[in-house]
Amino acid sequence: MKNISVIGGGTMGNGIAHVFAQNGFSVTLIDLKQEVLDKALATIAKNLDRQVAKDVITEEQKIQTLANITPVTSLKEGVSQADLVIEAATENVEIKLQLFRDLDAFAPDACILASNTSSISITKIASVTQRPEQVIGMHFMNPVPVMKLVEIIEGFKTDKNITESIVELSKELGKVPALTQDYPGFIANRILMPMINEAIISLHEGVAGVTEIDTIMKLGMAHPMGPLQLADFIGLDVCLAILNVLYDGLGNTKYAPCPLLVNMVTSGDLGVKSGRGFYDYSHGTKELVLAPSFQ
Repeated sequence: MKNISVIGGGTMGNGIAHVFAQNGFSVTLIDLKQEVLDKALATIAKNLDRQVAKDVITEEQKIQTLANITPVTSLKEGVSQADLVIEAATENVEIKLQLFRDLDAFAPDACILASNTSSISITKIASVTQRPEQVIGMHFMNPVPVMKLVEIIEGFKTDKNITESIVELSKELGKVPALTQDYPGFIANRILMPMINEAIISLHEGVAGVTEIDTIMKLGMAHPMGPLQLADFIGLDVCLAILNVLYDGLGNTKYAPCPLLVNMVTSGDLGVKSGRGFYDYSHGTKELVLAPSFQ
């Protein structure tokens, strides 16, 4: 596999493109909007500059990495020569199903179709294609250039040879692959999201404040960031979507999203991406400042 197509120029898509390109793969980065692609390439260049400054890579490697990425606004054109397609579109089941119908029609017959979904069933995604044995989950962690884990998810019909090739490919990228089966939330989010939800419930019930909850989890459990800050970083809308997948798929009330989370998403307070969640990010510094609602 040398020709990699990545769908989506957002945070995950540009990170995945960055990692493949830096490891010598030919990458086609696909997004319907040229401005998203322009922003994605600027982000990749900025992140590469950081790596150069830290002597992780050379200036020549940075230049070659950028040269390995071709931005394209046409899905059909972008996947026509792909050995592997990785979909990193928004976490919306209908959008993903339509994308995979199109990918099945446009991508070469031997092409492997992967999704970066963090919760949506790989089996369901594969079911809309004529090649379910070639569909697999590759759940990268954010930020992709830094985080080592790739959660590999097998669909019900994923061919074992495909799984083995994706595991080996992940290792080529310097990542650590971990294999999971296709059940709601897989492993990462089946464990993480109930923790985040419980932190929000604790805040909602007045057990402790935002700062106290995050401090206790950081200093008491050695987490690099507290669950509420992490929720802001992930995106509260994404957290809500994943919890709904868990709740619908497993039918257990312990996965029911906290009403406070639902209200925040409804009001547009989505975390870092909107400038406000549990913390306020509008001041433009790395300092954590409580959002007005929680002061």
